[in-house]
Amino acid sequence: MNLPLNQPADLHDTHADARYNMVEQQIRPWNLSDERVLQALALVRREDFVPPAYHGMAFADVEIPLSQPSEQAARLGQVMLAPRVDARLVQELQLQPTDRVLEIGAGSGYMAALMACLAEHVTALELEPELVEFARENLRSAGIRNADVRQGDGARDPIPDGPFDCIVLSGSVAELPTRLLQLLRDGGRLVAIVGREPMMRATVVRRSGDRFETRQPFDVIVPRLRHFAEPSTFRF
Repeated sequence: MNLPLNQPADLHDTHADARYNMVEQQIRPWNLSDERVLQALALVRREDFVPPAYHGMAFADVEIPLSQPSEQAARLGQVMLAPRVDARLVQELQLQPTDRVLEIGAGSGYMAALMACLAEHVTALELEPELVEFARENLRSAGIRNADVRQGDGARDPIPDGPFDCIVLSGSVAELPTRLLQLLRDGGRLVAIVGREPMMRATVVRRSGDRFETRQPFDVIVPRLRHFAEPSTFRF
């Protein structure tokens, strides 16, 4: 854990009130009860992970494009998820201080920053070189040293450093990726948003030996992660 959750308030934090309102008005009411996650949300400066053109939207309950044009960013999955979605995904992981985490889709590095407050180490994969550098710089600027961003395709490329205690997909997929489930330790958790519009469900999988226990705590629609399988919907 790199950022102490009990550190004193920063008197020069001009966005502290906006961040507090984001947590209390958007996030906590959406079944957020883990105080450690809520503290991490208050501590990590979301506004520092947002592209300059969208600073005014840093605390809004919306997805934020990470590339231009914005319509293309959504189509390519190059967005920051809405704050309440990030928060719920992190809560569902039930992160522990000794956990080693894999994130697929680093984006701006914000999710990795939240998880780095709660876990031992975060490895985040990102497909786009520009976003790799953006996320790395954001994490450096935030003083976070226990999160690495690597360029790679989480759907296709070999993934080093496994197995992991936790895996999170920061975007949606059509079906659970079996390949990633095999990277979980015994007792490990994977969280992904699975399905197709108009129905996608946050899916939490816990590995117990050779068995995988699944639950689906909430529904939400978010952009696709690229290159994961899209099974045919054709029916006779």
